Parts: sequence; C-alpha cells; structure tokens
Amino acid sequence: MAEFVSEIKTIPYADTDIYTVLSDLNNLELVKDKIPQDKVKDFTFDTDSCTVNVDPVGKIKFVVVEREPNKVIKFEGEQLPFGVTMWIQLKSSGDGETKMKLTIKADLNPFLKPMVSKPLQAGLDKVADGLAKLPYNEILNKGQLNS
Repeated sequence: MAEFVSEIKTIPYADTDIYTVLSDLNNLELVKDKIPQDKVKDFTFDTDSCTVNVDPVGKIKFVVVEREPNKVIKFEGEQLPFGVTMWIQLKSSGDGETKMKLTIKADLNPFLKPMVSKPLQAGLDKVADGLAKLPYNEILNKGQLNS
C-alpha cells in the first residue's frame, strides 16, 4: 500500500466551517469555476460523491465513506484499476485557524507504482492547495447549507 501525504496547510477559518463546507460535496458547485478546466473535465457531484474526468487517468469517482465532525472526511475511490482511500484531516489550531492535511493510500502494483506515484503526489498537493484557498465564509454565506 503506497501512501501519499500533502503538506500541512494552515487555513484562516474555524474547523467547524471547513468541515461544514467539505462534508457536503454539493458545496463544490460554488467553487467549480475555480477548478482548472485543462486538467479536470466532466466534474459532477452530489452530497456524498464527486466524479471527475482527469487526463490521462480517465473517469474517477470518490465517495464519502466516513465523516467525523470537524476532524476527518474519508473517501473511497471507485472506477479505478486500483484501490484508493483519501482522508481530509482537520485540526483546530485556535483563533479561527485550522491545520489541514490530505492523505491518500493506494493499492498499487509494483508495475503501476512508478508511473502513478509522481502524478498522484502532485495531484494531492494541488487539491490541498485548492482546498486551503477556498473562501469558506463566502460558501457558508451563500445559504446553500441551510436549504
């Protein structure tokens, strides 16, 4: 099992706000215009899953399999030639700041590992960067969470 870990990001929002936004994938609707269209295509989502077409991998679906309020959101990958689990971990650092780390564990065979390790780590780092830059207060204030 190969493990890939992002850098720890400091986000200037409370863990409760970040968790509220990230635990309902419908909130991605509010930020999908910020996703680079040259890398990601056919991006669809609902409360518990998101599906995306990524070159050169193809269609990938991530489904939320576990939620621990204000701490962890765990995803399982589907429609992939290997098993993938991803965690978003949150830890309040006080004063409205939260530390965030992403981890992926992938069941890669020895042939596949050298080919996908670098792109997987780079992709994980880009996702962590993107999540760290989201305007969580704006997303919460759009009223999408109360409907």
